Amino acid sequence: MTKAERREEQEKQRAAKAAVQPEGGSSGGKGGGQQQKKTPQPGTQAAESNAPRTPQVAHSSRGAPDASSVPTEKRANEPAGPPPVPTHSRLFPHLRLPKANILASASVAGTSKAEIHTSILRLALQFSSFKITGGNARCIATLTALKSVINSYTTPQGTTLSRHLMTYLSPQISHLVAARPMSASMGNAIRWLKYEVSVLSIDLPEQNAKDFLCERIDTYIRDRITVADRVIEDHAMEKIRDGDVVLTYARSSSVERVIKAAHEAKIQFSVVVVDSGPLFEGKSLIATLPPDLSVTYVLLPSLSPILPTVSLCLFGAHSLLANGALYSRAGTASVAMMARERNIPVLVCCETYKFSEKVWGDGVTHNELAPTTSASAPVPTVSLEHINLLYDLTPASYITAVITEVGLIPPSSVPTVLFRQGVTAAQGL
Repeated sequence: MTKAERREEQEKQRAAKAAVQPEGGSSGGKGGGQQQKKTPQPGTQAAESNAPRTPQVAHSSRGAPDASSVPTEKRANEPAGPPPVPTHSRLFPHLRLPKANILASASVAGTSKAEIHTSILRLALQFSSFKITGGNARCIATLTALKSVINSYTTPQGTTLSRHLMTYLSPQISHLVAARPMSASMGNAIRWLKYEVSVLSIDLPEQNAKDFLCERIDTYIRDRITVADRVIEDHAMEKIRDGDVVLTYARSSSVERVIKAAHEAKIQFSVVVVDSGPLFEGKSLIATLPPDLSVTYVLLPSLSPILPTVSLCLFGAHSLLANGALYSRAGTASVAMMARERNIPVLVCCETYKFSEKVWGDGVTHNELAPTTSASAPVPTVSLEHINLLYDLTPASYITAVITEVGLIPPSSVPTVLFRQGVTAAQGL
């Protein structure tokens, strides 16, 4: 017998074995080939063959049919449930939406919900639901909540307040960040607070140390935010004259104070409020302005016909970067660019505690997503994604000057101000 004939005979034997092999033997379970076949008794086999066969349906422990036993056609006809709410963007996976159920995820870095202070839990809910917006408002609310945490803090045995307090504050801060990304103003204020805690004397009694920190927090809010806004208000009012048309975008607490102060000073001017989604903050700004002030409300796409009548642009700031770029509400860059093309002065009201040492080349690397409102929500589909970026980056070339508590400065002077602030902090002033 040749090799070819022998191979042919082996293939026939394999085919014959495969034909007589039972259907259960082809399953992929482990040890399936080692299972022994049970030989049925003759009487039992006859009884089973004569008995009527009923379809078997697998039931769960609660009596409901198992999902795997339901026919595919029936499962396909069932109405599909609501699609899961995405937490990240497919286009920008590094950006995430604020957590709506922040209380359910209160455990941060192994910290239980009971260890998070009630004021922090309340503030995190307000942040995630956008009840508190704006750099100044978020910073003041954060420092006020941290004051409550410090007052209720008790130093454990065997350690000191200056060495253990930041260990206690870190989970509180992490919980706020989990609710919504930290703003530049909050980051600078928290870094300042960490420095104040680190320089506390070890021999200082606990209650005196807590009183000192709370007093320093009040001083920071007063000097860096409240008084700074008043000085910015005085500097900005000097740029508004009778007959001017002042344009602003969205809502800024600093610009709002300037407009109200100029109106109280009997300056005859009008205001143009430009607004856009997703937050439409310009509507809330109009609600707070005096009723006898002439105000025009336009959306961002309708800005071009209004610009020829504008004489001054006043913007707020989320942060001012080291290269002079303005990081503010999304849409600010478009308005500033159009105003600059028509040689309209663009002034930015920004406190120096919002200055940042960072340099970004675009507004996508670091940004934040806002939830989609019901009015602007598109029809949900698999391939359609609605992205609401909260901030954009305005180049320094579009900005005429920055109004701060140290005066009017060009955007290029941000590193100088940061250097002087660092020297002042190092000297303990």
